[in-house]
Amino acid sequence: MQALILVESTAWKWLFRFGGPGLILIGLIDNSVIPIPGGMDISVILLTARKREWWLYYALMATIGALVGGYLTYRLAKKGGKEGLEKEIGKQRAEKIYKRFDKGGFLTVLIGSLLPPPFPLVPVLMAAGVLQYSPKRFLSALGIGRAIRFFAVAFLGRLYGTAIVGWVGRYYKPFLYFLIAAGVLGGIAALVYFKWYRPRHKPADRAQS
Repeated sequence: MQALILVESTAWKWLFRFGGPGLILIGLIDNSVIPIPGGMDISVILLTARKREWWLYYALMATIGALVGGYLTYRLAKKGGKEGLEKEIGKQRAEKIYKRFDKGGFLTVLIGSLLPPPFPLVPVLMAAGVLQYSPKRFLSALGIGRAIRFFAVAFLGRLYGTAIVGWVGRYYKPFLYFLIAAGVLGGIAALVYFKWYRPRHKPADRAQS
């Protein structure tokens, strides 16, 4: 009964209305500077629990969403440079990621895309762009890692969807509000950065170089 209430709730109707394409939107938010830990996983499970025969489709759409969102973050970080990444996550933390890329960029992206929350994937995506890592190898590693993860999550949703949804049902409202707030904050942060912060600091960066 609790699972049914969750699935039929007005709060989640937007997710079920958009279905697979909605996962692409969530992928964009999840790979932004303000990610949603576990947001894509839960969304895939909820959709698969409702239509179990579509689990392969939802896994594929989640993977596409992760690729689109990840590549946009990669491109933005590529333009922002090391200074932008170090301001975002701290110089010490950024240097650790640089060292991982020195040892093996492909494995760094692949393993990062496989690991569940709370592992922060966004700094890895940004570092790949900052270090001018090969776009083809980046997308290959990200695609393989995310595909393995989301196909596994969708399969679990197909097998145990009702039980999982029953557990999530107790927390669906806080999660939805967090999802909406994260999307709004991410949009505001991107607007502030590209409209005001970046134009003001660009001349100073050129003068230093």
